Amino acid sequence: RAMTSSRMLSPMLLASLVGAAAFTMQAAHAPRSALTLSTRQTPQVASRAGRVRAVAELIRTDAPAAKSSLSGALPDCPTTIWDTDELDIKFWQDKYKSEEKRACPIEVVATPEANAAGAEYFKQRKAEFASMLEEHGTIWFKGFDLMKDPAGFRSFWESLELDPCLDPIHTSGLRKFLSKKDGIYEEVNKQALSKHYIGLHNESTFKKTAKSGAFVCFKPATVSGGEFLIADGEAIFRDLDPEILAMLCERKVRISVSNLDLDVLGNLPEDIKKQAMNKVGELVDANIAPKFDMDLDMIWGTDGNDLRLQAIEHAQSPVNRHPVTKRPVWFCNMHNHARFLRDRRPCSVPEVGMTDVYFGDLSIIPGDVLQKVNEVCEANIVRVPMQPGDVLLCDNYRVLHGRDIFEGERLHAVSWFGDESTAKAKAGGTGDLLNSIINNFVVGN
Repeated sequence: RAMTSSRMLSPMLLASLVGAAAFTMQAAHAPRSALTLSTRQTPQVASRAGRVRAVAELIRTDAPAAKSSLSGALPDCPTTIWDTDELDIKFWQDKYKSEEKRACPIEVVATPEANAAGAEYFKQRKAEFASMLEEHGTIWFKGFDLMKDPAGFRSFWESLELDPCLDPIHTSGLRKFLSKKDGIYEEVNKQALSKHYIGLHNESTFKKTAKSGAFVCFKPATVSGGEFLIADGEAIFRDLDPEILAMLCERKVRISVSNLDLDVLGNLPEDIKKQAMNKVGELVDANIAPKFDMDLDMIWGTDGNDLRLQAIEHAQSPVNRHPVTKRPVWFCNMHNHARFLRDRRPCSVPEVGMTDVYFGDLSIIPGDVLQKVNEVCEANIVRVPMQPGDVLLCDNYRVLHGRDIFEGERLHAVSWFGDESTAKAKAGGTGDLLNSIINNFVVGN
């Protein structure tokens, strides 16, 4: 889904597929207290040298003793929990509309006493914050000194006893570690994608979904923009047109996560062209797609371009029940992945990385339907202008996130959490070889 294989896969997936294929072929031919809590709704506008320097600035002279490295120790991302049967849309929409609106995010603002307590403050209030997260979906921790560098950020979530895990799309190579030893991934800060608007999505695929995520700001955009975007999936479900919501749930959706255009095959005789298309599809499907650990079908010509091979995830409901509360939420990355919407907003992704959304039978979703979904999503977006040390702790099943375009340098990061401690994880976790290859040779890190 948004993963692009599901739910939030970056638009660079196909580039990764192609890059991995190229690498494979090349290798084959090579020679051998005190905080204050704000329960008000956050306003909708809540209130390589440069990058290396920014990372270096994170090193503190008063850093605590080194922690054990999490490199190779992170467990895999948990399996996605689907619960979509017999959903009474009218009942739940009416129920949500009758309930008092809950702030998402809810703000937790540091006081001098809270900063003086450091990690101990969070340890003492672990249960309080867990309850707050379940009720509100997102907590915005503001003004804390502890989380201004990777070591302190790790201390924060360790104090809450959150179990770190790999990103759902870790093996794709589209997510680079900022601090591998601390289990911290870098967000999309690259200048090449600074003018690319990242729409709402859950960090998830059809197969894997992180239970929660903590997004930290180490350095906001130095010129402008780059605000973090969140939206409550319960609110989106509540506000969608019931007929449109029912239709999408009944027909389900399929998301194309990448395009491989092979127009060169058009010059071949018809019989040879078909053989070549079959061979390419088989090669990618058998040797490349499985490495991304996502349920993808390689299909030609879905969008009318006969020589375009698309990686398309399985049909799935755009609505899911939360695994803990059992309340339905909008659990779909349509806002981020629909090409109709991408073509109407800032987008700097090449064709190979373009995504799209279809009905479950691969027919086209009309533009007016996509626009109505977009309007509801946009109306529920809260723009969060994070400052150094700010953290957004998000329930990944309930809350969708995104990022606005920006100018200047920006350094944000994220850690994902599952349900298995690193002590119980299999030694080594999921390998990083393909991840590193794609980051170095395809994504450009």
